[in-house]
Amino acid sequence: MEKIKKNAQKVICIAIAMMLLSAIGASFIQTNGGKVTMKELKVETDEGWAMTCYLFVPDSATEETPAPAIVTSHGAYNNKEMQDANYVELARRGYVVLTIDQQGHGDSDWPPSSLWSGIYQGALMLSRLPYVDVEHIGVTGHSMGAISCSYAMDLDNENETPLISAVVLNSADAMYTDGETGEYANLYGSRDVSMIACVYDEFFHTTTDEEGNTVTAPYFMDTPNAQSFLYFGKDPEGLEKRSDSIIYRDNVDGEECMRAIYRPAIIHPWSHFSRESTAYTIEFFEEALGAPNPLESSDQVWMFKEAFNFLGLIGFVIFIVSFAIFMVFTPHFEELRADEIAQPLIVDRKGKVWFWISMAVAVLISMGVYLPIMTRTVETGKPGITAPSPFGVGCWSLVCGCVLILVMVVYYSYYGKKIGVNLEERGVKMPIKKLVKSIVLALIVVAAAYSCVFIVHYLFQTDFRIWTLSVKTFGSDKIAIVLTYLPLFLVYYVASSVSANSFNYNTVGKKGWANNLIVSLMAASPAIILAVMQYGTYFITGSMRWTDNSAPMYMLWMIQMAVILFGTTFISRFIYKVTRNPYIIGIINAILVVLISVANTRYYIW
Repeated sequence: MEKIKKNAQKVICIAIAMMLLSAIGASFIQTNGGKVTMKELKVETDEGWAMTCYLFVPDSATEETPAPAIVTSHGAYNNKEMQDANYVELARRGYVVLTIDQQGHGDSDWPPSSLWSGIYQGALMLSRLPYVDVEHIGVTGHSMGAISCSYAMDLDNENETPLISAVVLNSADAMYTDGETGEYANLYGSRDVSMIACVYDEFFHTTTDEEGNTVTAPYFMDTPNAQSFLYFGKDPEGLEKRSDSIIYRDNVDGEECMRAIYRPAIIHPWSHFSRESTAYTIEFFEEALGAPNPLESSDQVWMFKEAFNFLGLIGFVIFIVSFAIFMVFTPHFEELRADEIAQPLIVDRKGKVWFWISMAVAVLISMGVYLPIMTRTVETGKPGITAPSPFGVGCWSLVCGCVLILVMVVYYSYYGKKIGVNLEERGVKMPIKKLVKSIVLALIVVAAAYSCVFIVHYLFQTDFRIWTLSVKTFGSDKIAIVLTYLPLFLVYYVASSVSANSFNYNTVGKKGWANNLIVSLMAASPAIILAVMQYGTYFITGSMRWTDNSAPMYMLWMIQMAVILFGTTFISRFIYKVTRNPYIIGIINAILVVLISVANTRYYIW
């Protein structure tokens, strides 16, 4: 055991070094080696709501040499950090870049009366900066952020002199028709506009054929919407078909302007993590606004920032495990430490059958209840602040946790008792005092881990992430939401830890790591299978398996949930082996997941 303590101390140091290296590396890249000044701001908009944002100012942008500027925005259920590919690449090419948290996202306010106005408020802010060339302001956004770009056009059209001169709509439809007449129209005027229309977009670029059947995103270029857009708002009937990846030009109101559609063969959320989509954004803005420091669109470094962010995420997880293990060697928590390393249960052939059947039952039920639960919970709420995504996933977690508990009761009653499974030895039963200390230890571990997150953010304006999975800071306004939803997640993650360790840490899998891998994969199986069914069908047939209402969004969340379910189960084994206590890591995992979920989504005020 003494060796384990010493190893934990060493690993804690390694984890801290990984997080520090992550922060320094990510900061170096997002500031272009110090050539770009990065500021985190919270500004009061003209509409009276507070918007959080990052402002990137290249050294070349001065009052004497004002630079073109671009507002960038994330989509629904995301935050400003999701635009790092754009803000890193555009800032290093000399643009002043403002990346915003949309209303109800990040630390921005939630003003229901102005849901789509974030982009326009960002453009107003840029237009007032002395080092910005006000005649060359562009906007781009992903998904909901792209819708906000189109909404900004409506607001900008009311100005005698429009502010916005170029638009890149990423993973969302443009405005195709006049709202009053329903006829095709050019609603962007003489601005330069392009769309990044992903071939496998789950939400946009659909239309209906003459028989009323839905035509999905893979067939977008053949639709009247796409053709009208490329023909600058004309009715495309009878006109020669235009193609993607070509910039078309025309004269509108005495000015030459451009239209283009780009078609990366990716899914909707991958477009803000795509070298190809980033290259299209770079190329179009350079063509429309001119780049003060032009570089080839293939010359991209944002991926290295993401690699550093991922390194920090790994370090964060390692810190949690090693710090928890170290803490059970301290005098106050030493009673939570086991006398010797926990060993797997020895199960016979019948036990292996029980193992696989119980796993399969839990997986099948979890899959079956997912969509019904999500469709009934995500858009519901009571007066106050609510976050729909964590609430829906939390309700699913609650049901899945109850299923696991029922499966464990049946397993123990009909098999575990007969082979002499001791619930005290396996950590299922313990004195109240020990359980209370387990809760206290879990809280200390989470607090210590998140202190690293806040310190890194304060010093370097970075966090720990990979793609849509992010460990980031959060404001005090999120605490009430976290406390409200935490019980939902506790049921599942505590039950999952008990199941994975107290009952299923056994001789299924000749090596301990093999058993842990099997159990972790089974825990993630509901999410993996549902995602494979949805996207496998889409890639093969051109149409998704589930398309009703918001089902595509709920299935999209399964990709991130698969990683979380696997990771939380896998790391639980390391702490259990030293403590024979499944509750410590179960509580830690529940708190971590609800914090990650709430900090990275949108919230409402009902």
